Amino acid sequence: MFEDPFVFIAIAIAIVALVFARKATNEVAELRKRLEAIQAASAIAAAAMPPPLTPFEAFERTLPPAPSGVAPPPIIPDAEPVAPIATPETTEQAAGESAVPPPPLLAPDRGFEETIGTRWVVWIGGLTLALGGFFMVRYSIEAGLIGPGVRVMLGGVFALALLLAGEWTRRKESISAIEATPIANIPAILTAAGTAVAFATVYAAYALYGFLVPATAFILLGLVAMGTLAAALLHGPALAGLGVVGAFATPVLVSSGKPDFWALYIYLAIVTAAAFGLARIRMWRWLAVTTIAFALLWTFPCLQCGPSMVAPHAFHVLVGFVLAVLLVVCGFMFGPPADEGEIEPISSGSLAAYLLGATLIVLNSFHADTAMVVFGLLVAGSILVAWRSDAAAGAVGAAAALVFVVFAEWAVRANPDMLVLPGGPLQGIGPSATDGSVSLHLISATIFAVGFGVAGFLAQGRSAGPIIPVVWSAAGVFTPLALLVALYARVAHLDRSIPFAILAVVLAAAFAAATEILSKREDRPGLQASIALFATGTLAALALALTFALEKGWLTIALALMSAGTAWISTQRPIPFLRALAAILAAIVVMRVADEPRIVGAAVGTTPIFNWLLWGYGIPAASFWAGSILLRRGGDDAPLRTVEAAAILFTVLLAFMEIRHAVNNGDVYRNSAGLTEVALQVCVALAMAIGLERLRLRTGSVIHNAGALLLTVFAGVATLLGLLLFENPMLRWIDIGGVVLNILLLGYALPAVLALLLSYAVAGSRPVAYANTIAAAALVLALAYVTFEIRRLYHGPVISSGPTTGAEQYTYSIAYLAFGVVLLGIGILFNSQRARLASAVVIGLTILKAFLIDMSALTGVYRALSFMCLGLVLVAIGWLYQRILFRRQAAASAAPAAPAGG
Repeated sequence: MFEDPFVFIAIAIAIVALVFARKATNEVAELRKRLEAIQAASAIAAAAMPPPLTPFEAFERTLPPAPSGVAPPPIIPDAEPVAPIATPETTEQAAGESAVPPPPLLAPDRGFEETIGTRWVVWIGGLTLALGGFFMVRYSIEAGLIGPGVRVMLGGVFALALLLAGEWTRRKESISAIEATPIANIPAILTAAGTAVAFATVYAAYALYGFLVPATAFILLGLVAMGTLAAALLHGPALAGLGVVGAFATPVLVSSGKPDFWALYIYLAIVTAAAFGLARIRMWRWLAVTTIAFALLWTFPCLQCGPSMVAPHAFHVLVGFVLAVLLVVCGFMFGPPADEGEIEPISSGSLAAYLLGATLIVLNSFHADTAMVVFGLLVAGSILVAWRSDAAAGAVGAAAALVFVVFAEWAVRANPDMLVLPGGPLQGIGPSATDGSVSLHLISATIFAVGFGVAGFLAQGRSAGPIIPVVWSAAGVFTPLALLVALYARVAHLDRSIPFAILAVVLAAAFAAATEILSKREDRPGLQASIALFATGTLAALALALTFALEKGWLTIALALMSAGTAWISTQRPIPFLRALAAILAAIVVMRVADEPRIVGAAVGTTPIFNWLLWGYGIPAASFWAGSILLRRGGDDAPLRTVEAAAILFTVLLAFMEIRHAVNNGDVYRNSAGLTEVALQVCVALAMAIGLERLRLRTGSVIHNAGALLLTVFAGVATLLGLLLFENPMLRWIDIGGVVLNILLLGYALPAVLALLLSYAVAGSRPVAYANTIAAAALVLALAYVTFEIRRLYHGPVISSGPTTGAEQYTYSIAYLAFGVVLLGIGILFNSQRARLASAVVIGLTILKAFLIDMSALTGVYRALSFMCLGLVLVAIGWLYQRILFRRQAAASAAPAAPAGG
């Protein structure tokens, strides 16, 4: 009888299902008997309790006790019952007792055995039944055991058996008045398995074997979907979850070698409609999200079939979008009610998900016309739905972003189609320059730009919430700008284009008009932010106009000016987003410079100072300084610090790049640096550090403080490694020039003066050791300058070679002594302990030189004169300290005590 194993397995599984259902019914009957026993025991306990007091007895107990010697009043047993007198105390007490709910009964903890037996077994059993039905069909296909008609019939019989078993067990539980376990509902799981098998059976009969024409398959699938919907209404979310998972997994488990995408997507459309309808009726948000996720996932594998299958893919996302609009979006058509002025995540997310699917189809099909048309319909639908329902306003932002993705990908795609070039149309292109793809994209871009821009402006004042107008205005500003940039990159190839510059100016005028009109309206939630966005769009469009009309280097300048303009707008409209936008623009300019430090490439020019570096770095630096001043009015925060850092960076880069440009004849990429370049960089770094030290005392800025420290450290490292080591004229061949007016003034004298000024600038505001270290560096540079100048006097422009004569050694000693005496005089005149200590260091070094070098290197009169002069100087120094410095200090300390002594 059961020669076919497929038939035997199917009947066996159906019998097992019925056995399980029968066993569950017996357990329900047992539970019913136990419940009736519990109810009987409760009735016996209630009968054993004493009868309640009559109203007269309750009133008697409220009376005060009788005085001693007075008999209590007699009790009349046959008197009519008298209602107790309600006093405020008794009324309040009764109300309090009635208001206190009884304590809830504690649910007993489920043991491991009960959890396994009542939940896991049921879930695994239901899943096994469903998979059994799927795999029976698949196995019969692969092994060719029985004919297609019998396979379909057995699948239908098995599905019907599961559905009948589920309904029978549900009715038995309803009659017994025993509530099913919510997580392991046996009737629901049996019904879900039957529903999934029914879906698979109808799908196989249509798509695999051709037993059903499309119309019949559509009707049957619709009936199964409606049956699933009705069953889930009775059985709860367990059936809905398993049914949706099984329905979307059916095309994977029941497949053939030649997929029919139209049949697949018609089937998925019916499943999606049933799931959305169930989610709407029962308000199961999770079911709507799950359905959307599965529907979007079914878009990915089918994209691998290439652009030839655009139509069914487009049908899939279009139908899903329409169903989401009808059944999921709150406050629109048949969707749930919506909260006014609030964005509902599932409503917006459902539309955004199908927009993403349409975007993937456009990109995968290489922007086929059909895909572009469907994408445009979904974008327009998102705008229309969001216009009617605030709950879907989030989809507007998603639509704007995906529009930019589509056109940006089209812009960077290698395609020879061009319409506009700086010199006009290409010769010989002819009519092919206006092929359908380019024309469709230009028309679509125009429609999108106008649609988003106009809708973003008209949507102001329509919503009671503050977020909705901002979303509309942001999309209305971003989309036209993004599309303009994408078309400029695609059509003009980022070259100079006057037509695009004109379009940017027109767009800026439109944004400016919107800003002006909105500024005159009565203030409403979100209006100020929208005004700021339109004003920012005006600045952005003007910046783009400059970029399109001028050379590429002006993009850096335009963005920097836009950053300052945004900072100014933030002072007029105190919106945090504008401060962040100013910082973002500054960061973009920094990244632009990192890509090409010359701003305009080799066209930077060779003229010192007045070249493209001055405009490319100077204007952004000034813009960022102005922006930081404006942003500081709103407080010290991350955007302000970003713009301040950009201002310092561009100021430093302007100086350093101009130095490299001037020293290296316009070649800023030269791989070496000479003494002149290092000296100029050290001087600039020290000068900027002095300025930042003064500025940080006024602003208290962390960035100004860090900038001053970094510049000082850079100057110190450049001095040590550059001026004193690698570019030292005593260690390598360098022509230093004339006797006094030479490179030594720039390389050592001027840095020494600047370092001394920096040490005084940080005095009192930095640690003493920090200031003294800078002063010591100034002293070292000064001694180096004196030494190199004497060397230049005896050896000529090149001081790295030649013997040192006795006269030269004597000159060093005399010069060091004179330098020490000058420092001492300055210290005494200005009462500067630091200058006197520097004098002591220099004279100490001179003494060491006299005993270690002069004594052996000098001979004759030079040795005598050296020691004689040193001795005289030391005696004179001692006299100065005794007679002038310390006597002055003693007089100053004794002056306040004189009146007391008198």
